[in-house]
This record gives sequence, structure tokens and C-alpha cells, in this order.
Amino acid sequence: MKVWRFIITAFLITATAVAQEEKPDKRDDYLNQPDTISGPTISLDEVVIDTRKSKLDAEARRQFAILQRRVYKVYPYAKNTATNLTALNAGMAKLKSKKDQKKYFKIVEDYLDNQFKPQLKKLSRKDGQILVKLIYRQTGNSTYDLIREYKSGWKAFWSNNTARLFDINLKTKYQPDEVGEDYLIETILVRAFQSGRLQRQDAAFAIDLPKLKEYWSDKMSASTGE
Repeated sequence: MKVWRFIITAFLITATAVAQEEKPDKRDDYLNQPDTISGPTISLDEVVIDTRKSKLDAEARRQFAILQRRVYKVYPYAKNTATNLTALNAGMAKLKSKKDQKKYFKIVEDYLDNQFKPQLKKLSRKDGQILVKLIYRQTGNSTYDLIREYKSGWKAFWSNNTARLFDINLKTKYQPDEVGEDYLIETILVRAFQSGRLQRQDAAFAIDLPKLKEYWSDKMSASTGE
């Protein structure tokens, strides 16, 4: 299985790029096809302009386009998870007896099973990894913690559907201040919100994008000795 290099870029007028290796899932082959997503997309030129790294432009653009399509694909699931979690908490707060709670969880489980399972089956392993990150962004909780807290409906749902998405760490957090890919995801989301490509839903925790830009600029400069 060939190794492809994912380019981490800084979201500034000038920035540098570093690469990290990852083995693609064979189910990701569809991402090598031309982008057929309708609506506005983000040009890599809007994210990074660095003539000194021009030899990486073609690969950087390809990898950025792949990441962008993945974010567009899985963000709605993460957004719905946060919305449904809010509704679930509100519903549970009104229930007093364990019997009523059990019935309510059953309704939630049936809903998740009918609404999400058919769509989640279409996700690749990498799609699933990004989904887990975005669920953390939207809920403030890891998928693992959600399963543990909402054992009835959530546990059945995720255990059945993430089993096939092997090699996914359900405890993964969303850390745009530490992980280059997460920073890129955040820039994709912000611009997609601004363009109307995705419906905005605030993160469960504060994210200071200008501060992140400065941080990654300094980090990239330090890594190249500039």
C-alpha cells in the first residue's frame, strides 16, 4: 500500500509546509476522482501562498482538496450529533422514572439506527477519523465518552457502526492548537461557514482562529529555522 504525504500548511499570506505520512484506506479511492461537490470550495491559494515551496504545490493542492471534501462530507453528521445530544439531554431531564428513560433511549436508538446507519456505512476509515474529531468539536466530548455516558442508544449505535471503521481511536480530541490537520479542518470550516457552503454551528469550546494563525506561523517558521 503506497504512502501518501499530507501537507500541513499555515493559514497566512506566507507560510511553510511540512509533510506527514499516512497509509490511505483502499476505500478512499473515490477521493482520487475529480471533485464533483457543488457549491463554493476553497482554493489552496487562499490558505497558503509560498513560492519557495512551489514544487509541493500540486501534491499540497490534491491533499487539501481531499481533506476539504472529507470535511464537507462528515461535518453534517457531527452537527446533527450535537443537535440530537441537546435534544436528548432536554428530553431526559423531563423523565423521572428509569422505565420512562429506557423507553426514551429506545426511541433514540431506533432514530439513530434508521437515520444514520445507512449513511455511516458509506464512510471510509479516514472519514470516520475526521468525524470523531468533529463530534468532539461540536459536543466537547469524545465519541468514547458519549458512548460511555449514553450507554443505551449511543453504545449500540456506535459499536455497530464504528467496528467496520477499523483503527479509529474514539478518544481522539479536536485540537487545532496542537494538530496541524485539525488546524486545516478549522480553516476549512470557517471559510465554508462564511461562503454558506456549510451551516454554521459554533464549537462547544472557544476557538481563536487569529491566535491559531499566529501560533502556526511561528511554529512553521521555527521548524525551518527562519
